Amino acid sequence: MNDQKSQTFLLILIAAFFTLLIYVLALSPRVDRGEVEIILTGDVMLGRTVMTKSLDLNDPTYPFQKVANELKEADLVFINLENPIIENCPRSHEGYRFCASPELVEGLTFAGIDVANLANNHSKNYGELGLEETIGILNEKGISTTGKDLIVKEVKGMKFGFLGFDFLSSWPKEIDYELIRNSAEKVDILLVGIHWGAEYRNEPAGIQKEWAKKIIESGANVLIGHGPHWVQTIEYIDEKPVYYSLGNFIFDQMWSEETKKGLVIKLTFRKGELIKEKRLPTYMSSWAQPEFVE
Repeated sequence: MNDQKSQTFLLILIAAFFTLLIYVLALSPRVDRGEVEIILTGDVMLGRTVMTKSLDLNDPTYPFQKVANELKEADLVFINLENPIIENCPRSHEGYRFCASPELVEGLTFAGIDVANLANNHSKNYGELGLEETIGILNEKGISTTGKDLIVKEVKGMKFGFLGFDFLSSWPKEIDYELIRNSAEKVDILLVGIHWGAEYRNEPAGIQKEWAKKIIESGANVLIGHGPHWVQTIEYIDEKPVYYSLGNFIFDQMWSEETKKGLVIKLTFRKGELIKEKRLPTYMSSWAQPEFVE
């Protein structure tokens, strides 16, 4: 009789264990199904009054306070960083020569930023030396940088590649498409950040659509556009997403409604395939501090 009770009790324990396991798996599908989440944001500019506001508050994480939790949950976060990071960056409230003090990097690490695209028209505001200093400071904090050099991140058996191009300063050349083709052969998923387009427009130019088609045909799986400071059209070419502009994520362009808006994209991949896309609009109601909105 005691043996029967022991066996019954053991079966109940086993059943309870598997019930709990199924419940936990249901709550954590990404971890247990080999899914990888990648977050893409619009322009991030930590200089000018973004820097002065943060430093005056003695809080370098200020710009990211309302969005960091969502970003940190992703496996990888890819941004376009619109400013050099240099020692002795002068305080400024205006002008277009951007920079941020190294203290501001704390905000990037606080928000879980993994890769920063530096291929844009402001990365060399302090010359090649400023760009090199920026790369060194970011790398030291564990943030990878791209600007034509392929960055590869392997997560859960999938290789994700990141490239960045500045097509404001110069139009794409065959060597750029060749780099995309060669990079695509080395990874499972290739994400390409492009700085391009006329400012303050809600639609891309026709030539950008032509470039996008060729970029996708060359092997890009995702194209992420920046530069216009407004959120623009989303298109799918061969079932691959093209985000012509994700608008501003963190910026001090508080003078218009459209420049306060941004779009964060959360992509979910499984076995080298894009299985889910989620669009998360943002809005800066507080100075240069975005929050997620419906």
